[in-house]
Amino acid sequence: MAETPSKIESARKWVVDHKLRAVGCLWLTGITSSIAYNWARPHMKTSVKLIHARLHAQALTIVALVGSGLVEYYDKEYGSSGPKVDRYTSQYIAHSHKD
Repeated sequence: MAETPSKIESARKWVVDHKLRAVGCLWLTGITSSIAYNWARPHMKTSVKLIHARLHAQALTIVALVGSGLVEYYDKEYGSSGPKVDRYTSQYIAHSHKD
């Protein structure tokens, strides 16, 4: 019987399958929250509020891209079935009689 994947494993798999969508959603959420936060500060000009929102969104985008890169690295290195080296080693050992 197969195990049910954990929530973290399911989220990791979704991010691996939908990298650009994950970065875009994070960017949209970040800029929306930043605009909402800055709009609540009445002493700032509108242009300054938009500049702050853009800077926050850029920082979140960089974080999301780095996170996506780390997920990709982890997935290529370890995958869902253990380290990559073990997977290939067992493949070559299993078919060594074909030489």
